[in-house]
Amino acid sequence: MVPMSPDRLVVAINPRASFGKNKHVGRAVSEALRSAGYEVHACQANSYAGLEAEVRLALATPTKALVVVGGDGMVHLGVAMASEYGIPLGLIPSGTGNDVARHLGIPLGSPEAALAVLLRALQGEPRMIDYGVSAGPHGVTTPFACVLSAGFDAIVNERANRLRFPKGRHRYTVALLIELAKLRPLSYTLSIDGEDLSGEYLLVAVANARSFGGGMKVTPDAVIDDGLLDVLLVKPLSRIEFLKIYPRVFKGTHVLDPRVIIRTGQSVVVDAKGVVAYADGEAMSQLPVTVTLEPRALGVFA
Repeated sequence: MVPMSPDRLVVAINPRASFGKNKHVGRAVSEALRSAGYEVHACQANSYAGLEAEVRLALATPTKALVVVGGDGMVHLGVAMASEYGIPLGLIPSGTGNDVARHLGIPLGSPEAALAVLLRALQGEPRMIDYGVSAGPHGVTTPFACVLSAGFDAIVNERANRLRFPKGRHRYTVALLIELAKLRPLSYTLSIDGEDLSGEYLLVAVANARSFGGGMKVTPDAVIDDGLLDVLLVKPLSRIEFLKIYPRVFKGTHVLDPRVIIRTGQSVVVDAKGVVAYADGEAMSQLPVTVTLEPRALGVFA
């Protein structure tokens, strides 16, 4: 753990934000924080690996908070860095998903409004929230903030990451339609707090927050600081049945269907052949994974 400094902030800027409408957000945020009296070390690189290296160097000096500028991929990096170095996190959402910011009530679509929230929050104590930890094969552990996908949803996420158009949540919808032709349930070995729930499922998601994919409320009753993981299980559906349920996920009413199961717990073990787990929109590892929770272990200025 690095000692905190009362006035030094490290700002990590999304490497993918070098073009488009958000290309100047990182610089504007850094300048505004300096104008507010903070010493700001801005980090930007051409890749997430390069950015992580820059952030590690910056966090070797006492720091009040790590501020990430971008979407859930940047939050994913931020949670890993902030939890490792024992410092709070700040968020300026300017990505395509922004589900963590959405859950925390940080304004979307206006970096200026999000910055105002951050500046107010920096005057007080950080809010303490939970974060998940996925332990994959070979003992590799990875923190995450939002939702870990381990079924058809992960397959769609992988497809969405390869698409260049459209942007935002519509990219996920296009990816879903592409993969729908291959829709089939998978056979899972699954347990929640030691209870065996193995069987055939279409979707499996382990959530710390309510939504993913730009507002898809997969676990609408999830609370980010309750010490529990919410687990979504969807039993086998035909393509037509799936298409009927899918639009309801944006309002969270899909959980009213009896084939949609929500369970809560503190430890989830999930395995299925040939599936790569995704969390916060980022590839994690091949299954099996064991997902646990670090309750109220991450400070967030929000």
